[in-house]
Amino acid sequence: VFQLSHKVTRVVPESALLIVLGLFLGGIVWAADHIASFALTPTVFFFYLLPPIVLDAGYFMPNRLFFGNLGSILLYAVIGTVWNAATTGLSLYGVYQTGIMGHLNTGLLDFLLFGSLIAAVDPVAVLAVFEEVHVNEILFIIVFGESLLNDAVTVVLYNVFESFVTIGPENVTGIECVKGIVSFFVVSLGGTLVGIFFAFLLSLVSRFTKHVRIIEPGFVFIISYLSYLTAEMLSLSAILAITFCGICCQKYVKANISEQSSTTVRYTMKMMASGAETIIFMFLGISAVNPDIWTWNTAFILLTLVFISVYRVIGVVIQTWILNHYRMVQLEIIDQVVMSYGGLRGAVAFALVALLDGDKVREKNLFVSTTIVVVFFTVIFQGLTIKPLVQWLKVKKTEHREPKLNEKLHGRAFDHILSAIEDISGQIGHNYLRDKWSNFDRKFLSKVLMRRSAQKSRDQILNVFHELNLKDAISYVAEGERRGSLAFIRSPSTDNMVNVDFSTPRPSTVEGSVSYLLREKAGPVCLDMQALEQRRKSIRDTEDTVAHHTLQQYLYKPRQEHKHLYSRHEIMHSEDEKQDKEIFHRTMRKRLESFKSTKLGINHSKKLNKIHKRDRGQKR
Repeated sequence: VFQLSHKVTRVVPESALLIVLGLFLGGIVWAADHIASFALTPTVFFFYLLPPIVLDAGYFMPNRLFFGNLGSILLYAVIGTVWNAATTGLSLYGVYQTGIMGHLNTGLLDFLLFGSLIAAVDPVAVLAVFEEVHVNEILFIIVFGESLLNDAVTVVLYNVFESFVTIGPENVTGIECVKGIVSFFVVSLGGTLVGIFFAFLLSLVSRFTKHVRIIEPGFVFIISYLSYLTAEMLSLSAILAITFCGICCQKYVKANISEQSSTTVRYTMKMMASGAETIIFMFLGISAVNPDIWTWNTAFILLTLVFISVYRVIGVVIQTWILNHYRMVQLEIIDQVVMSYGGLRGAVAFALVALLDGDKVREKNLFVSTTIVVVFFTVIFQGLTIKPLVQWLKVKKTEHREPKLNEKLHGRAFDHILSAIEDISGQIGHNYLRDKWSNFDRKFLSKVLMRRSAQKSRDQILNVFHELNLKDAISYVAEGERRGSLAFIRSPSTDNMVNVDFSTPRPSTVEGSVSYLLREKAGPVCLDMQALEQRRKSIRDTEDTVAHHTLQQYLYKPRQEHKHLYSRHEIMHSEDEKQDKEIFHRTMRKRLESFKSTKLGINHSKKLNKIHKRDRGQKR
């Protein structure tokens, strides 16, 4: 219903509309039963709703952009999240000490725990809003990459502070803090390695599914989900595992699986991610309609909103100032404003706060209420105003178009030149590392993880050359058809012509084109060639001859029908597709043959007879 009116969705993000709808539905349920029957539970969120969204983000991640900006993304995700968590928690604790918030049954560790869960920029919310805004690629990848990786950082920080709260403030020593820092790196790197291992396993499996095409898409989803569950089982970062599983497997899996399977994977993944996103935002609205979870403290809630916004801005400005010393493409002030404003909180924060143990964290309800207000404020208010802000600041937008061949060639040349310069100067940079990795991938990884036929078809220059040849041939034949003869190809004026552009209309010659004659002088057509021979040659006869050849060339000869056997492992191709393909190939072959013979001045009737005989033999 939202999508029917573009006037609404242009102004209001879908995520905000879904939250409002959730509140409305929650109100109806509450009015009917006076009990909150439905709520977004952490188990459902982390095991069923989050994995499809993160897998979709990883599998369709633009790898070149992501790894090119990985340093910036990691700085914002790791240092930025720790900064936001620590400053928000400590500031709230400092204000609490002044007595403005009244009496709260809580300590410093509880505030730091709350700071860690409210610091996360949520990928679900960021994706939902930023995809509608269409900011430029670099800005999008930095904000989105940060939100994806900082989820993992937040969950690790949350677990560390929760364990501190469990053992009690008096038992937290220096050794415990060191253990917390070490566990942070172990959990993050361990999760990433689990994801990479499962990505290579999935690529290897997809190499051998040639005869079971029907279950190829199943492997993509099952093995990716296995990476998530395995990381969770080993107490590692499951979000990082499934993200890197998607990022690392996409190249090999897309090359190995068939076109139909690739389409199935693409649409199923998008459908599951979209469905999960809809459920999350709607249940955020429904979960809020429950008086039992609300504890209001105006000072605490307002100060939380102020602190997360202010420290986000300070963090982005300081980190960008450091990064711009090392980045080739500088992040401008406008980009920093959008990044600061794009720090949307979402379902991850709500799921983590719902996980809190009410016996250990006495003020759990206050934390839950504050988190709901923060999520609603960032998704609805910031989501509504970010589009006008981007337009007002004239932020560079992204261009959705396929790069031209010239751009591709120059881009490739620049890559080689830059990696060569880095190699000569002895500097190990992005280009040098990318060049080494692509060589290693070509020599070893692709040979192990890619089917042999897929490796051959990766030769892009041959593909482009083949396409250009086809275009040239079609344009020559079309021009010949317009002139009524292909003799122009042999004329001395065109001997030195290369890549002639026949797309522009030219004044018609004295001899009208065949198609023009057929169009203008339509009449009963004689298909009896013997009768034609006996009649005098006129325009009408020429017309009939052309009609005869056209029908002979384009009509599909009926084949003997075979009954298809039922197979669970294979999808049978429809006869229409096969027929269209055969007609196209036959037509193009004949066109190219006539083109060659005309160009070289060879009488091709004997050659065509040979081809017809060969075709008949093959068909028998």
